Amino acid sequence: MSVIAAYLYRDGKKVREIEIDEKVDCAHNKSEFVWIGIAEPDEAELRTLQKTYDLHPLAIEDALKADQLPKVDVYGDQLFVVARTAHLDGDKIIYGETSIFVGHSHIISVRHGSPRKHLSLRDNLEKAPTLLAQGVDYVLHAILDFIADGYLPIVETIEEDVIAMERRAIDSFLNRDEVARIFALRRELMRFQRVLVPMGEVAGKFVRLDLPCIDVDARPYFSDVLDHVRRVQSMVDGLREVLTSVFEFSNLLEGQRTGAITRQLAAWAAILAVPTAIAGIYGMNFEHMPELKWIWGYPLTLAVIVGVCGVLYWRFRRLGWL
Repeated sequence: MSVIAAYLYRDGKKVREIEIDEKVDCAHNKSEFVWIGIAEPDEAELRTLQKTYDLHPLAIEDALKADQLPKVDVYGDQLFVVARTAHLDGDKIIYGETSIFVGHSHIISVRHGSPRKHLSLRDNLEKAPTLLAQGVDYVLHAILDFIADGYLPIVETIEEDVIAMERRAIDSFLNRDEVARIFALRRELMRFQRVLVPMGEVAGKFVRLDLPCIDVDARPYFSDVLDHVRRVQSMVDGLREVLTSVFEFSNLLEGQRTGAITRQLAAWAAILAVPTAIAGIYGMNFEHMPELKWIWGYPLTLAVIVGVCGVLYWRFRRLGWL
């Protein structure tokens, strides 16, 4: 069975465990409701839930496929909410999906592809019965907030890697693998942004719109979820810009270093050209050449070579080429 937990709650306290095919008649008071959590369900389990809680067939199909972007659908007096979970595996962001069916007296979460279980969330809520007694809208907020909180560690981990890249780019050339990693991380962040934007829109709808099962008093809680998503969005935008800057900065430094090496080679070539030219001329051994028979000819030639090379060396040092 993929049912993780299924309980009836009343006044913020757990009453008893239930079966997914058990229809519980809850009081009109919103403090009494059923909370069912399932992971990787098969079609038969979802069809059973559909029959028991009168869930819309289109919502059931979406929950089975688990390939939707974050959204909120209204089906009569019920809500169907899709949220995307995310976790980091190496340099790759892996996505999952949590579908949530919300009615007046039931909330059903269907989890696909997420290693973060909701058991800790349920335990924390059960330790705060006053809040849990507020009903399904507060539980819905807690689930969305739990998912949004999972985004921040992803961005913080990537941020640390990007800072390390900046340091390496200053100290040395980025190699091919590091450049490839920069582009891979930028692609991952672009995909992540395509999840964050609709996730923010989902939270925004609960803040601004009148939706079934959501009391006006619960809106500030969803506003907190929206703030968390926006914070991560801002960090992702900043990281994408930093990654682009790291690549451009590395190219700039590489160009500067290449130019410095080129200038050094040109300076040494100019210095070495002087003795090469003089030695080449006197190495031709013509019969009639000045200073060939002069006793000071050889020392004078060496002095000219050293003097000219010294002047060139001093000049190139002044220019910063050496």
